[in-house]
Amino acid sequence: MKQRIILHIDFDYFYAQCEEVRKPELKTSPVVVCMFSDRGNDSGAVATANYIAREYGVNSGLSIKFAKKRLEERTDSVFLPADFEFYSSVSEKSMNIIKEFADVFEYVGRDEAYLDVSKKIEHDFKRASHISQQIKNKIREETKLTCSVGVSGNKLLSKIASNYKKPDGLTVVLPDRISQFIEDLEIRDIHGIGGKTEERLAEEGIKTISNLKDLDIFSLVQMFGRKSGTYIFNAVRGIDDEPVTPRAPTAQIGKIVTLKKDSDDYDFLEEALLQLCDNLNAVIIKENKAFKIVGIQLTQIDLSNKTKSRMLKNPTSSLEMLQKTSKQLLREMLDDKPDLVRRLGVKVSDLTTIEGQSNITNYF
Repeated sequence: MKQRIILHIDFDYFYAQCEEVRKPELKTSPVVVCMFSDRGNDSGAVATANYIAREYGVNSGLSIKFAKKRLEERTDSVFLPADFEFYSSVSEKSMNIIKEFADVFEYVGRDEAYLDVSKKIEHDFKRASHISQQIKNKIREETKLTCSVGVSGNKLLSKIASNYKKPDGLTVVLPDRISQFIEDLEIRDIHGIGGKTEERLAEEGIKTISNLKDLDIFSLVQMFGRKSGTYIFNAVRGIDDEPVTPRAPTAQIGKIVTLKKDSDDYDFLEEALLQLCDNLNAVIIKENKAFKIVGIQLTQIDLSNKTKSRMLKNPTSSLEMLQKTSKQLLREMLDDKPDLVRRLGVKVSDLTTIEGQSNITNYF
């Protein structure tokens, strides 16, 4: 079987870099893009920061208040509200450039994508390195952005490799170098292994990739369950068969709110969720849409996101169904004991336009 070759493209400090492109004079200053809350003052958290700001310990998830404290000595620091409409327009232009180089293109988010280029470069890793540099050059020429590229035989390793030499990096993991590449990593560098898993492993004296490789699959399944245990066993060996799947940005409608306080209390969160559902349903009705997928998003106090969604049997525009499904998803997510929730969102997708009278309530 011929070797797959997968590229992972990851834009460097994307939101802050977009701001630097818009205002080039910012490039020599610490730039911090923030998600300000409606609680006033400096309430909110850092979405991303450029590398100058990161030298002072300002990273995603840090509160704006602490970020400003760490940058006190830099009187040229700039704190900007996130402008997602602008970032999306820059992302769209960049993704259209990337697509031209792919056999198969998979959109992941505004700042990252996977490409399967196996056929285009005839399964040749040397040519993969060349095409990666061409992508980087064209993106820089047309958008003035830098990105980092990881190249390997699967999505997992390419994802890790794109983060290996940031910013503006290019890392190729050849098939005969996989073991050595992984051995040099920290456990937390393996995509999908979070801080809590790393802590649990450390409790067992497992602090390096080599230690982790010594664990058999049965021990890992006992510790983390069948799905997660099997994933960890394969991941530390660079094994991943997931294909690059064509995927475009999903058309969806959503509402999100910053809560009055950080909380993991169901009743408090449910009250906010039902209000979001009311607001979202008004948009759904106004735009004459029906939805088939309902999803909710919890933004935790470290700014990490947890999402969960459910597909319904039939398209609907029912507020009752939206509320019922959202409440079920919220309860399931809280059963997993997330950190305190700072922002709460609800969205619908797989949208269709309603033709004619959708239900008797609309008629009256």
